[in-house]
Amino acid sequence: MIRALLLIAALVPAACSRSTTDNAEVAPVTAAAIEAEAAVTPDPPAFIPQTRPLSRNSEIATIFSTPALNAEVLRLEAALARAQAFHGVIPQSAADAISAAAVPENIPQDAIDAEYAVVRHRMVAFLNVFRRSLDEESANYLHFGATTVDLYDSAAMLQMRASVFEMIENLRTIELQLIELADRYKDTPMIGRTLGQHALPITFGKKLSGYIGENRRHIDRLADLLDRIERSIIMKGAVGSYLGLGPEGQNVEARMAVELGLPAPYPDDWHASRDVFAEFALVQAMMARTWGRLGQEVFLLQMTDIGSVMEAVPTGSVGSSTMPHKVNPSLSEALIQHSRTIPRLAEIVLDDMVNFFERDNTSRPNRAIEDVAIATEEMLGDASRLLSRIRVDEARMAENLQRSQGWILTQRIVFAVQEDLGREAAEHRLRDLAAAATGTGASLRDAIESDAELSALLSPEELEALLDPNTYLGLDAALVDAVIAEARAARLEDPVR
Repeated sequence: MIRALLLIAALVPAACSRSTTDNAEVAPVTAAAIEAEAAVTPDPPAFIPQTRPLSRNSEIATIFSTPALNAEVLRLEAALARAQAFHGVIPQSAADAISAAAVPENIPQDAIDAEYAVVRHRMVAFLNVFRRSLDEESANYLHFGATTVDLYDSAAMLQMRASVFEMIENLRTIELQLIELADRYKDTPMIGRTLGQHALPITFGKKLSGYIGENRRHIDRLADLLDRIERSIIMKGAVGSYLGLGPEGQNVEARMAVELGLPAPYPDDWHASRDVFAEFALVQAMMARTWGRLGQEVFLLQMTDIGSVMEAVPTGSVGSSTMPHKVNPSLSEALIQHSRTIPRLAEIVLDDMVNFFERDNTSRPNRAIEDVAIATEEMLGDASRLLSRIRVDEARMAENLQRSQGWILTQRIVFAVQEDLGREAAEHRLRDLAAAATGTGASLRDAIESDAELSALLSPEELEALLDPNTYLGLDAALVDAVIAEARAARLEDPVR
C-alpha cells in the first residue's frame, strides 16, 4: 500500500502540470510503472455496515406505560361490552355507547389519581372516571359481571403481545447486522479455541454464523410464544367459573377474543397457572444469555493480548481518566451485565408458577413482566450498537494463527501421513513430537524436519502447503452461506404487525 501511495504521489505533479502549463514537457507513464502499481496488493476496503443499528428507543417501555395500560383496559372493556351485546347479555345501545366513549381522552390520569386517593382501588377509580363520559343506562352496563383480575391479566397479555412483536423486529434488525458481518468475514481466517486453547483454524464469519442461528431460534421461540399469548385472553371471573358473566360466560369470552382479532381463548382457567407469563420471561432470559455470550466473546477478543477485534468508541469518548492509551470495552461489558440481571428478573416470574390455590399476587407478575421486557429492550439496543461498532483486525488474527508455531495443524499432518504410517501410529508420532516441543519450543515444521521418517514422507513443497492455516478452513465459507440462506428464507415467514 505504501509503495502504491508513493507511486501515485510521484505521478500527481505531472498530471497537475498538464492542466496548468500547456507547453511543459511531461514524462510519460511507462508500462513498467503501471505494472509496478498493479503488483501492489491493495488493502481490502473497510467494512461499512449498511443496516442501521437500533436507536436508543423506548417502544417497549411505552407499551408498558400507564397511559398504554389504560388504553388496553379501555379496549378490553369495549370488546367485552360488544361481546355481551352480541349474546344478548346487555343492550346493543349500551355496547355502542361504551365503545364510542372508550378513548383515552375520557380517562385523564389526573382524574384517575384523584379518584384513587378516595377509593384506593385502581379499577374502581378507573371505572368511576370512565362512567362520567357515559349516560346513566350505559354506565350501569360498563364492566358488567367482570372482575378486575381478568381485565388486568388480559391487558398484560396484550402488552406482552405488543412487546413480542417489538422484540421480533429488533432481533430481525440484529439478524441483518450479523448477516452482513458474517458474509464479509466468511473467508477471514482466525484461530478457533476450545476450552480456551488454540484448536483449529476457523473464519470469523463462521464464528458469527453461530449467533445468526441462535438469534433466529429466539425469533422462532417468540413466534411460538405469540400463539400462547394470543390464546390467553381471560374473562372467567375471580375463581374461574364465569359466575359474574352468567350462563353465556364462555360464549362472551370467546366473542370478546373475536372482537380483539384474536384466536379462541384457552378453555382452562390459568389464573393459578402462570406458565405463559413464565415462558415470556424465560425466553428473554435465554436471549440475554446469547447476547451475554457475544458480549463476553467481544470483551475477550479485544484484550490487548489477543486484539482480534475492537469495539470502536464514539468520537470524544474517554477510556480511562489516567491511562490515555486505553480503549475500554463498553457495550460488550453492558451485555455481560444484562445476561446476569435479566435471568434474575425472569426467575421472579417463574416463581409465580407456584401459586396459592386459585390465584395470588405475591409475585406481582404484571410488574415483573414489565421489568424484564424493558430490560430486554435495552439489551437488544446495546447488542445492535455493539455489532455496528465491531472493527476486525485481520492482520492480528493472522498473527494469532501463528502463535502456536504451526501446532494447530497437527491434525492435518496426521491425515497426510496416515496412509503410510497408519492412523494410530501417525497420531502417536505427532503427539510425541508435540510433547517434546513443549520443552524445546520447536515449531511443528522444525519437529517434522528433524524426524527422518516424517520428513521423508513430505516434500518441502507439500510441507509448506500443509502448514498454511489459510488453506485449512474446512467448509466454513459454505457453512456461513447456508446459515445466511436459511435465515433469509425464514424472514419471509416471520410474524409482523
